[in-house]
Amino acid sequence: MKLRMSGVVGESIVDGPGIRYTVFVQGCPHHCEGCHNPGTHDFSGGYDDDTDNLFEKIIANPLLDGVTFSGGEPFCQARALALLGRKLREKGLGVIAYTGYTAEYLLKNANDENGYMELMKTIDWLVDGRFVLALKSYECRFRGSTNQRIIDVPKTLEKFTEGLPEENWAVVVDL
Repeated sequence: MKLRMSGVVGESIVDGPGIRYTVFVQGCPHHCEGCHNPGTHDFSGGYDDDTDNLFEKIIANPLLDGVTFSGGEPFCQARALALLGRKLREKGLGVIAYTGYTAEYLLKNANDENGYMELMKTIDWLVDGRFVLALKSYECRFRGSTNQRIIDVPKTLEKFTEGLPEENWAVVVDL
């Protein structure tokens, strides 16, 4: 399946725990002031790649602990990343995604067309929330600003499906 890409980092230690392959998708609707990756905002920028090609590159490295989907906005290409995420998990790799949306927004707005839930089901941890320049902090591990959260997605999906109130959905962790 086709993905619009900005680039990749074959071995990263800043995009989640361990050694990670980081996939930077192209296109982002958030345009956060002070964004670390402003070159990923334009949906017509970047280049096309395909999930099978990325998968083969990723699994070729036996040193990887996992894969991180960043951007741009990964949830703008949720279906393709969900396909890649499922294949990676079958190979035992963990998956993290960064998003400018909140976990609650993604869960409330998930439908068959956008693939949000499909992608959520392949993620171990979600770093959610827009980057806020006024809240920028170098003390936040794997996050850029203090408003962003690291969400345990499997536990959050469990709470969501239990029908708990929205304020109880997100299970925040510290990696």
